[in-house]
Amino acid sequence: MVMNLKKYCFVFLLLPLLSVVKAQDSLFIHLNGQFTIGIPFSQIDSIYFVKPAIQVIEEEMPFLYTNFGKPYGIYPLNNRADDFGYPAFCLFDDLNGPDMVNLVSGYDWFAPSQEYSDRITTYASAYIRWQLFYNQMSGANRILASIPKSTTSTLLNQSRGQALAVRAFDLFNLVQHYQFTFKTHGRDPAVPIEEAYTVDVNNNPRASVEAVYDLILADLSESIQLLDGFSRPDKSQIDQQVAYGLRARVHLVMQHWTQAASDAAMALNGYTPYASNEITAPGFYNASDHNWMWAVLIPASVASEELATWPSQLGSFSGNSYVAYAGIWRSINKLLYDKIPATDVRKNWWLDENKHSSHLDGLTWIDNYNNITYTGQEIVDAVITDVKQSMEPFTNIKFGQRSGIGSNVNDGDWCLMRAEEMILIRAEALAKGGDLQGGKQVLQNFVQNYRDPAFTSSASTVAAFENEVWLQRRIELWGEGFSFVDALRLNKNIVRFHSNETTNVPEVYKFNIAAEDPWLLLRIPKSVIDRNSAITDSLNNNGGTQPISGNGAGLTDGVTD
Repeated sequence: MVMNLKKYCFVFLLLPLLSVVKAQDSLFIHLNGQFTIGIPFSQIDSIYFVKPAIQVIEEEMPFLYTNFGKPYGIYPLNNRADDFGYPAFCLFDDLNGPDMVNLVSGYDWFAPSQEYSDRITTYASAYIRWQLFYNQMSGANRILASIPKSTTSTLLNQSRGQALAVRAFDLFNLVQHYQFTFKTHGRDPAVPIEEAYTVDVNNNPRASVEAVYDLILADLSESIQLLDGFSRPDKSQIDQQVAYGLRARVHLVMQHWTQAASDAAMALNGYTPYASNEITAPGFYNASDHNWMWAVLIPASVASEELATWPSQLGSFSGNSYVAYAGIWRSINKLLYDKIPATDVRKNWWLDENKHSSHLDGLTWIDNYNNITYTGQEIVDAVITDVKQSMEPFTNIKFGQRSGIGSNVNDGDWCLMRAEEMILIRAEALAKGGDLQGGKQVLQNFVQNYRDPAFTSSASTVAAFENEVWLQRRIELWGEGFSFVDALRLNKNIVRFHSNETTNVPEVYKFNIAAEDPWLLLRIPKSVIDRNSAITDSLNNNGGTQPISGNGAGLTDGVTD
């Protein structure tokens, strides 16, 4: 039916229409007793479908999760190999950071992040990092718009709880990249807030950092209440413990130490870290692992043999990848590698300077074309035509793939949250909240029992302990998308090289960046500015200049010094 109410709105009703009521400046539609939606006339030409909440949930809930790891989700017609959802976002971030390096190559889709040209507003990578979250937020808002807060339906409340947590996750990722940290920049402009259909997205200014965090905390707190008792079908969905984990991350950034420690403990309940004997071979691809709390599920039916996948762009063992084919091995910065004790099981997540790791022992890579099987350390220097180059020192072998070494199928789940992160949040928050000894004990228990039996915390001050935890985060979470935002959160310099020290950082990427250098902030993409009248070029993040080789020599970070 068509209603002529100041503007035309085509409303397709999929359940029997019970009543349409005009009240003041809004249209209120009641459907089958299930829900009521109020549509302001000012927004009515942007609303096309009014559907029952159950149908909206059925349509949108899978989108919230599956599209987060889908190849070509932002540019479906362009087949960009850097367009594969949140894992790509993590790789962009880690290559902006201090701890991941690789050789210069014309085949490297992520080179703009290494060289920091990704701040150019017309670059596709700038748009991917922005639109990924606003697309997901839009799906969350459609769910939220369909469910009244007054509903008593358990299903609807649980769906609302998930949508709120997803929106908080999206905003949290955005606010950390488009403005410096909460404590010192709370009143500075961050990103536009989009709440359901209450905002004109074409005239939506940047909200302050404080306003964004207010909504994030409100969303997560309500989510935690609504998800009480929710049993999810799989780890792709957010349950109450994941919502606690997200709020722990937020409180850590906001320096709410007591709340961060408490929420991390609530999130961790029932989860345990990988044992040391569980991380002695390439892994980190299976959401069923006992320490994984939340994940993007990426089965073979989604990944297939696509190059726009994390095994192709981050891992070292795909038979159909950019990394192995072009030899752009994602590697650990030697500065960080040298800080890992020989007694730490994680040191073998990367090849050493002699290209050796015991974590290759017992593995095989088959060259099917020439019928050659490479075993153990032979894999390192194996050269397979159109498949693989010889590996470089410090190449990562942390990440495997579900279909096996040398497989053309680039499947593998992506970890969004795991137990180890919660332990490290709790250790840092306890210490900064006044319980240094408690924080030290949490850190020692984790590292000694699960990673390095020889570890002891030597910190006698909170500042020193902050660096101890940061070192552990940089080792433990390497490649998982934390290094860049951790540096921003802690107000640390990005340090890739030390003058007069041997480095594996290529000359063009060999620069350091001071904390709060304006070039660290991402830029709002030009296409977004063009359609949003409330954000002009002059209101974008415009400070700083792209770094060049040698910049920042002499900067230190307190960890790799």
